Amino acid sequence: MALETRILVAEDEVSTHQEWRESLEAWGYKGEVAQDGENALELINSFHPHILIADLKMPRKNGLELLRDVRELGIYLPAIMISGHGEIPDAVQAIKLGALDYLRKPVDPTHLRQILKNLVENLQIRSENQSLRRRLISVGEMGALFGQSLPMRRVLAAVEQLAESAASVVITGESGTGKELVARTIHEMSPRRTGAYVPINCAAIPETLMESELFGHERGSFTGADRRREGCFELANGGTLLLDEITEMKPELQAKLLRVIEEQKLRRVGGTVEIPLDVRVLAACNRDIEQAVRDGKLRSDLFYRLNVFNIQLPPLRERRDDLPQLLQMFLTQYARQNHKEIDGVDDEVMEILRAHPWPGNVRQLRNIIERAIIVCENRIIRKHDLPQDFRAVGSDNEGFVKIQLGSTLDDVEKEMITRTLDFTGGNKTRAAEVLGISAKTLYNKLERFGQPT
Repeated sequence: MALETRILVAEDEVSTHQEWRESLEAWGYKGEVAQDGENALELINSFHPHILIADLKMPRKNGLELLRDVRELGIYLPAIMISGHGEIPDAVQAIKLGALDYLRKPVDPTHLRQILKNLVENLQIRSENQSLRRRLISVGEMGALFGQSLPMRRVLAAVEQLAESAASVVITGESGTGKELVARTIHEMSPRRTGAYVPINCAAIPETLMESELFGHERGSFTGADRRREGCFELANGGTLLLDEITEMKPELQAKLLRVIEEQKLRRVGGTVEIPLDVRVLAACNRDIEQAVRDGKLRSDLFYRLNVFNIQLPPLRERRDDLPQLLQMFLTQYARQNHKEIDGVDDEVMEILRAHPWPGNVRQLRNIIERAIIVCENRIIRKHDLPQDFRAVGSDNEGFVKIQLGSTLDDVEKEMITRTLDFTGGNKTRAAEVLGISAKTLYNKLERFGQPT
């Protein structure tokens, strides 16, 4: 399609117009150049470009105004914005208006060529994918994501809208709601689907190793570095990187992370060579991310760079209409894995599941169903197949922990942590929230008690 792809460049520096045309033609595209935003709008109606490259600062009509006009016309036109020094807030605003990416001056031709290549591949599949996705959304399905409830339909629509872009996305929601699944779905629906998808949990990696995990290291850069190692950014080059629990990263490292995302290049720890990157960054957080900024847990400049789009996942208690569909999926999956024939659950179990508050959300539901299938001796799951906490619904002891006199504080703490983990379905992040401690503190206590982390 490259020979048929028309690209319009809106650039007020007339001296560079011929260079733009020659570069685009050399890469196999048909190029046209506009000297300002007004001229660009005229050419959009006559030249009918597939892709727009526009400078933010132009006479008569600047890049932001041009984007707004294109949006009001209802034209699908993938746009790349060019920003100068100090224009980052405008570039971020352009992304929110629909631009897919922005580049800093001077433009790196190699990076631009790769972006255009990705966009062209996207244009080739967009038409058939769009009709397929809309059919799937109408029945409440999108890959591994599904749900008939209104909150989940909003999530599916948001994923469909932004998957094809290169914009950063922050995915928020309680632990166990499926943030990582949303991130994976965005990757699999994007032009980067053939590249790597690399998730990293910022809460589960010691602070001393985090920089090396992200950026890699050279041999001998620190004690124990006996060989060169690529970090997550390099592993995700050409693909997508998910930074899960982003607010658990120390602020000093957040500054380095921002620089790498902005410049799309890095140096390994102990290295001197700059490595070019082409990585889409997604972030996930189970807390109020704007409050995390106010509390100093997340740098505001990093937040503004990542939070171009935000997807808020609903907790399971707000999407109970999806419970039967989720239940059937887990029944089918785990019955097959355990070589059992399970037809479903009885009415009493369904009522118990509907009434449960689900602090561990979909992850907790999955764990409960997997356990029930293992212990079930019939084709129907009944109340006695559920964990004790579920079988004791309505009893006077529900939600209480018995403490025997003579117990040590360590014994009491261990019991509280164990029962809270049972309550959250093994969800450690949610358990830490219930206990009022950080995830790292919980991991340290589990290690001290000799329990698996």
